[in-house]
Amino acid sequence: MQFGRYYEEFEVGAVYRHWPGKTVTEYDDHLFCLLTMNHHPLHMDAHYAETASQFKRNVVVGNYIYSLLLGMSVPDVSGKAIANLEVESLRHVAPTFHGDTIYGETTVLDKRESGSKPDRGVVSVETRGYNQDGTMVCVFRRKVMVPKREYAAAAVPDGVDPERPSFPEPL
Repeated sequence: MQFGRYYEEFEVGAVYRHWPGKTVTEYDDHLFCLLTMNHHPLHMDAHYAETASQFKRNVVVGNYIYSLLLGMSVPDVSGKAIANLEVESLRHVAPTFHGDTIYGETTVLDKRESGSKPDRGVVSVETRGYNQDGTMVCVFRRKVMVPKREYAAAAVPDGVDPERPSFPEPL
């Protein structure tokens, strides 16, 4: 199974649908909030959300949804990346709630060879996240630096594929 793509394998306009989706639990949301020290009651306090918010229930913290979609895209987009260069834009366009299932897809917007290093290129993509009803909840654009296939092949010592490490024989 392929993990990521070389520069030559990206085509402008290609759409990669990321699978499987992920159902967001209350635990996922609270753990992410606690790990990132985001203690806003909209995410953590059911009574507060019910009585003081327009949604009348907890809203999943947006950065978790962004991180989830970014992770979903790795096998298709940045699995071979040299570097994630930038996030150009990030929009949370609809709320996500506990129990929603998130699905993602990424479109290749542009690609260009590096001006300073001939062994790589920069790929611009847009990733969109949808809930189980097809409502878009998050969209972001980013640039990823990826190697060219020729460079990667030349960098492999003695034919050992770094993506498929070998293990010593058991004793």
